[in-house]
Amino acid sequence: MAEHGTVGLLGGGVIGGGWAARFLLGGYDVRLYDPDPHAERKLTEILANARAAWTSMIDAPLPTEGRWTIVGSVAEAVSGVDFVQESAPERLELKQALLKEADEAAASDVVIASSTSGLLPTLLAERMVHPERLVVGHPFNPVYLLPLVEVCPGARTQVWAAERAMSVYHSVGMRPLHVRKEVDGFIADRLLEALWREALWLVNDGVATVEEVDDAIRFGAGLRWSFMGTMLTYRIAGGEGGMRHFMSQFGPALQWPWTRLMDVPELTDDLLDTIAAQSDAQAAGADVRDLERLRDRCLVAVMQGLRGVPYAAGETLASYEHHLRATSPD
Repeated sequence: MAEHGTVGLLGGGVIGGGWAARFLLGGYDVRLYDPDPHAERKLTEILANARAAWTSMIDAPLPTEGRWTIVGSVAEAVSGVDFVQESAPERLELKQALLKEADEAAASDVVIASSTSGLLPTLLAERMVHPERLVVGHPFNPVYLLPLVEVCPGARTQVWAAERAMSVYHSVGMRPLHVRKEVDGFIADRLLEALWREALWLVNDGVATVEEVDDAIRFGAGLRWSFMGTMLTYRIAGGEGGMRHFMSQFGPALQWPWTRLMDVPELTDDLLDTIAAQSDAQAAGADVRDLERLRDRCLVAVMQGLRGVPYAAGETLASYEHHLRATSPD
């Protein structure tokens, strides 16, 4: 058995493959169920990227990498494992069916987590016999690098399930965020959705190209957001008066027409063609693996820089490295 046990994964796409890499590099064995005939190739490629990123980012002895197996059914993936993570496409009926099947096959004390980006855990658990062990464990892409995972219990989830899920995530260097109340989209995606809607309007209205939208973030506020977030940024902007002064100075701007947040542009063929063409131009011929490797190198550089402070995601990385050094037999 691997250092930490075995995880059953349902779905091996971008998110499921990222989970597989995170768990494998963190010392877990993985059993993956995905009907995609290309699942093995995709996971091999994702794992290669993840290994390169982890070995360049983490300055501590890594656990022995786990072993992975692709299995032919949900029951094979979840039988006898220590934790289950579902990462199927974002369709309620599909997820409910998979979770029901997993619930029937996994031991009753095994936590089952869903990677859903916004579906409520109470709805996901409707067909389960043991809904008390279902939580949302919503990660961010790439799962093997970004430490945040939102943990949201449902109406019938018991405390032990959420606590166990957070413990598992913490064991592979993640930063669990306990979502205290069920809400569509949880916390992070609600914030991201607001930015995404505004970005669509800026492109739709010809104010900016997709690359200019990205430039507005990556050369400005995004650099602050990577370690400070939104609320602390605004508090500092208030100077010595803090958040109260900031709100009194800039609060009236909330009434100004600086956003079209409450409206959404119609996703016409013309708008979709424009966005797709501009995005292709921005990629400049790079394929998805090239872009993933570029993204990974940039994220590693940011987190390593923050580790030296240590602060925000850098603190999470430094804490995980300390754990690895303390538990390494070397």
